[in-house]
Amino acid sequence: MRQHAGEGARAFILIEDEPDAVLVTVRDDGPGIPEGRLVDAEREGRLGVAQSIRGRLRDLGGSADLESVPGQGTEVELRVPRGRKDAS
Repeated sequence: MRQHAGEGARAFILIEDEPDAVLVTVRDDGPGIPEGRLVDAEREGRLGVAQSIRGRLRDLGGSADLESVPGQGTEVELRVPRGRKDAS
């Protein structure tokens, strides 16, 4: 966390157990991600957020949303649907 959000930043984690999904929200009060930084990283072939996070969750039917405001921190919301039991 210190590497990305800074030495004095704090992180907050919320896990919600919903009927159809598990929702994990990670929030920090660090410097935020500069505008366009993730797009630039993807263009340069660094695909951690684009594929490792968003892609894997999308493959499971879930989602990953990221909101960051420079100077105010970052919030990541990860939604993973619950597996369906086979009706056989």
